[in-house]
Amino acid sequence: MTEEQKEKDYDSSKITVLEGLEAVRKRPAMYIGSTGLPGLHHLVYEVVDNSVDEILAGGATTITVTIKDDMTCSIQDDGRGIPVDLMKNAKDAKLRNKSALEVVMTVLHAGGKFDSGAYKVSGGLHGVGVSCVNALSETMEVEVRRNGHVYFQRYHRGKPEEAVKIIGDTQEHGTKVTFHADKEIFGELAFSTETIGNRLRELAFLNAGVKIIYTDERKEDNQTVTFHFEGGIAQFVKYLNTNKTVINPEPIYLTKEVGDNYISFAIQYNESYSENVFSFVNNIHTVEGGTHLSGFRSSLTRIINEYIKNNNISKHKDVSVTGDDIKEGLTAVLSVKIPHPQFEGQTKTKLGNSEVEGIVRSVVSDTLATFFEENPKTARAICEKCVGAAVAREAARKARDLTRRKGALEGGGLPGKLADCQERDSSKCELFLVEGDSAGGSAKQGRDRVFQAILPLRGKILNVEKAPLVKILSSDTVRDLIAAVGTGVGEGEGGFDISKLRYHKIILMADADVDGQHISTLLLTFFYRQLKPLIEGGHIYLAQPPLYKVKKGKVEQYLQTEEQMQQWLMKEGLATVTVTDMKKNEALSAEQLRDLLKVLRDVEDILAKLEVKNITLSDFMAFLSEGKVPVYRIPLKSGGFRYFYAEQEYRDYENQYMQEKREELAADGVDVDAVSNDSLIPEHQSLFEFGKLLADEKKMETFGFTFAQYPVIESEKDRVNPLFKVNNGKTDALVYSLAELLHAVKEAASAGATIQRYKGLGEMNPEQLWETTMDPAKRKLIQVKINDAADTEQAFTMLMGDRVEPRRDFIQSHALEVKNLDI
Repeated sequence: MTEEQKEKDYDSSKITVLEGLEAVRKRPAMYIGSTGLPGLHHLVYEVVDNSVDEILAGGATTITVTIKDDMTCSIQDDGRGIPVDLMKNAKDAKLRNKSALEVVMTVLHAGGKFDSGAYKVSGGLHGVGVSCVNALSETMEVEVRRNGHVYFQRYHRGKPEEAVKIIGDTQEHGTKVTFHADKEIFGELAFSTETIGNRLRELAFLNAGVKIIYTDERKEDNQTVTFHFEGGIAQFVKYLNTNKTVINPEPIYLTKEVGDNYISFAIQYNESYSENVFSFVNNIHTVEGGTHLSGFRSSLTRIINEYIKNNNISKHKDVSVTGDDIKEGLTAVLSVKIPHPQFEGQTKTKLGNSEVEGIVRSVVSDTLATFFEENPKTARAICEKCVGAAVAREAARKARDLTRRKGALEGGGLPGKLADCQERDSSKCELFLVEGDSAGGSAKQGRDRVFQAILPLRGKILNVEKAPLVKILSSDTVRDLIAAVGTGVGEGEGGFDISKLRYHKIILMADADVDGQHISTLLLTFFYRQLKPLIEGGHIYLAQPPLYKVKKGKVEQYLQTEEQMQQWLMKEGLATVTVTDMKKNEALSAEQLRDLLKVLRDVEDILAKLEVKNITLSDFMAFLSEGKVPVYRIPLKSGGFRYFYAEQEYRDYENQYMQEKREELAADGVDVDAVSNDSLIPEHQSLFEFGKLLADEKKMETFGFTFAQYPVIESEKDRVNPLFKVNNGKTDALVYSLAELLHAVKEAASAGATIQRYKGLGEMNPEQLWETTMDPAKRKLIQVKINDAADTEQAFTMLMGDRVEPRRDFIQSHALEVKNLDI
């Protein structure tokens, strides 16, 4: 075909105009960022943001978010309710005389946020939010309570199934949106409880007094969490500094209204060496900052410098305090609410309004200067912290210069243990940080030396959570690591420069035992505290060496997890054995045996979980015989337990207990608003396993069995009525219990097989290490990401910080969850 013919074929018939929400379904990533997990969560946030906007407008106080078993998500608020009256004056004839509810739910750029009359400030300013959610949902239902009625409409992939109708009467008000995301768009649906919960907690902090009730019905214990913080962002800062030693016990919290702009910030310094600053615009987390954060930083630096100078706080006349010194130990939350924010793109991660920088700078300067004058003790403590940071920075600079002169931090002075790769293009290169010389030797022999470099690490590296930069640079192992990575470390001239990164994949490869996990944690702490942009840029990975190697006949394979090992045993067992039901005197079909074994495996797993709670199958059956099974229990001081047989029964007890604890703390002079709800919850155990056993019992009954036939019969005299006959292809064996059947199938599967469990990388030869852990075509890597900055900060502080008590409490709380502990 000639170019002339191609031009003729390209005419108006080739131009497609997408109607309604078709454009969203055609290119969903343009509207919600991606069709992966972040995009799926974005659907929840879009609807929740509408409810939050109702709070900002003064129309709501409570939001309820529920994730159901079938992955349906429901968001309800007690706001004014989406308008339902007819659009009589709509400019578009197609929309005229349609319900405003239907227009909002089905038309892009339709909403009440383009005119400041309905909403002064709003997070969802593009007008695509809830209609996008509708377009990308297989089904959506909306209930609006207003005008004394309940209005309802249901949609299928963005299109109404019927007109808006009244389904009841009520004196309540608000909106309830229930949607089921479309698998055609998102594939397998899997909401993350933690990710959604973290965002909801964040919103509760940012909107003092709002109550957000979050329930995930998929969770084994179906737990409901309530986020409610009267202290607002000041309480947020205290939360971020949990388990840290703070300089000013009470955060500096200041707020001011300038025209239609609301500026709030909270500041609290701690004795750590890292910064933790969160900025928000209209409740949206501006991860990349923007003009508001620039104004905040410049004002903070100027006010602190002026106070140091005017009060002669610094004894080091040759050391000046810079913006980098102000950051050390700073925890701050900046929240601005403005009528017309300009974000860089729909993802809204950076504010671009130039006028906001001046407003924030002025507000922070005026209010902070006044606060310092009125609170000299707090001001001096903060300024002395910043001066100390400046002195330490100068010492670290000298240490860097010294090590650089020795060649330890420059490319020409790479550590001797580093086995570098041949490729010069850093985007194609990988660096493996390997625990121990033994595994390091295998890795060097097994690698592809063209693009894979190996740096063996002997012993545990310094815990940088507890160390200033000058001490960090005194560690030979850390210096070797910094030199190998190539970016440098620290702030200012000669500090961190990501353009010098020598490897775009840095892979932590440690043993699966306790020591190996500790080394991985120390390395992650180093990267998080000193080279955080490498994590944020997606350059840090965890290798996943296999846990098992199985060989049966000529087939050899590696299995990553215990679960995969159990699945392999079941698969091999089903292919190996024939099972006859002795009562019916007939063989089970392959499907019947598979389904029965699946139930028995589930029972085995549940009983193992109950065992760590010191509960046996006999205990469960005793409850069953009484006709009621508990859902929670709490330990009694006198010994034994108190049992709760209904969710609400326990919730009532919990609420009463927490209220009494608050009153006790208040009587002792404790600021109750600063105490997290989690710390007030009574010690308790969920008995969700009982619910699962009840479900499994019903499944077992379909096969004609009960739990009474599950336990292994130990006494020979009682082994008189076999349940099954198991043939493994060679011999027959009689089986007298369900647990024994499961064991017999596993035993038949492993007969003739060689099963090796790896405890360390050193147990693998170079070829095995390459095949399982280093070959890009076969290996499995976990990319290290910061999903929630606040939670990540708390985790590192708790696990690696100076305070022992929080770490001990964490270990005691989670000790029973440990599996495959190698001692």
